[in-house]
Amino acid sequence: MKSRQRSTPESVKARRESRGTITEAGPVVEAAAAFLAVRPRSVGETRKRLLHLGYPQGLIDEVVERFAEVGYLDDADFARTWVESRDRARPRGENTLRRELALKGVARQVVDEVLADRLGESQEGDPNLAAATALVQRKRATLEREPDERKRRQKAYALLARNGFDPETCRAVSTSLMSDVGETDDDADR
Repeated sequence: MKSRQRSTPESVKARRESRGTITEAGPVVEAAAAFLAVRPRSVGETRKRLLHLGYPQGLIDEVVERFAEVGYLDDADFARTWVESRDRARPRGENTLRRELALKGVARQVVDEVLADRLGESQEGDPNLAAATALVQRKRATLEREPDERKRRQKAYALLARNGFDPETCRAVSTSLMSDVGETDDDADR
């Protein structure tokens, strides 16, 4: 196995400077393809990465445009995939989803459209309520360790608030699910 040498700041700077002198799109295409091979990326993430690597702005624009034309870069598709992944694996509220997508460089209009589609396509009603319920269910065992119902609700509320859910959703889910815990404890005593 080939051992990897550590990069020094000087070698990194030298590589960036050499990339800045490139006049053909080939190396930029390769760098973009390697970046996109790991996972789907937004246009903004891809631009930022290529700029960080030191490629000329004109070539970056050309490559990003070409990748968008052939469908390798599509912010709407990226945002939909991101939201679906979050809803499935790590539920987040709409506020956090908006912030995460903005940090990824997705335009506000695209985020608005994707979140509106999420609301319209949800079979369970409110997708935020469903995501909040899924998150509390996942953390239910930890929350159930708190014997005091009031504190248990507060912890559930805080968990949901930290994950970007609006106050109404936090209140509704923490009250209903954490109250169920108390009822099931009482039912078990009978």
